[in-house]
Amino acid sequence: MAAETGMDVQAATDGDDAPAEAVDLTNKSVIKATVLLGELGRHRAGITVTELAQAVGMTRPTAFRLLLSLEQTGFVDRVDNRYTLGWEMARLGRLADPYTGAVARVQPILDEYAVRLNETVSLAMVRDAVNYDVIAEASGSRYLNVTMYVGETYPVHASATGKLMLAEMSDEEVAQALPRKLEAFTPNTITKREALIQELHKVRDQGYAVLDSELEEGLFVVALPVRDVAGALVGIVSVNGPEQRLKSEGLPETIDQLRAASRDIAKALLGIDSGDS
Repeated sequence: MAAETGMDVQAATDGDDAPAEAVDLTNKSVIKATVLLGELGRHRAGITVTELAQAVGMTRPTAFRLLLSLEQTGFVDRVDNRYTLGWEMARLGRLADPYTGAVARVQPILDEYAVRLNETVSLAMVRDAVNYDVIAEASGSRYLNVTMYVGETYPVHASATGKLMLAEMSDEEVAQALPRKLEAFTPNTITKREALIQELHKVRDQGYAVLDSELEEGLFVVALPVRDVAGALVGIVSVNGPEQRLKSEGLPETIDQLRAASRDIAKALLGIDSGDS
């Protein structure tokens, strides 16, 4: 049977009689199961099947069937009526390289948008509430092909990526996470926690964050979120460049391009069309 299935797939993809349109060979149940796992990762204390189904926009019977299968294979644990990620997820997580596969998927997208914008475009992946990893970047200049940001860390209050992450938190959570006085890097750095919280209100309203000479004088950064199907923040795509080029009448178009890049990255990483970010 396995051999026949392989022959069927081969014929469907590159045989002489293959249809003109690409054949969708994805398994929708597997995709739905991964969506459930992603949402479970946001609920360390567990979540009921009804709550989980509502969170991801799935029917309760479908969610229950998938959870039952995942529980039998160790990917999901259940205590009473609350589900959490299981021991098998933890075991595989320790074995996996966290970013190699992701970089391979997103690098062509970053390359494309870096050329469109003629600036440096970067992708950061969220590690926890206030930490992230810059995993990939591309430059629109043929004279600049060195990595400048990959592997670097930046203070959350003085980075566009960090502002987006903080904007996911409540004002109270931000106040608990950050000191009242913040480190200054330039005269434009926001150094008062209350002023930063007001800036985060603006980030939430407009859906993107900017950094204007706050980390380095003359450096302007715009960052937009990459979200999963449940709306959780999984990554941030940003464009970095000189203030005189990016902070101009072309900024709205730059933001539109980054919004399109966010959708493309979400589709490449998660197999979803995230819509407007």
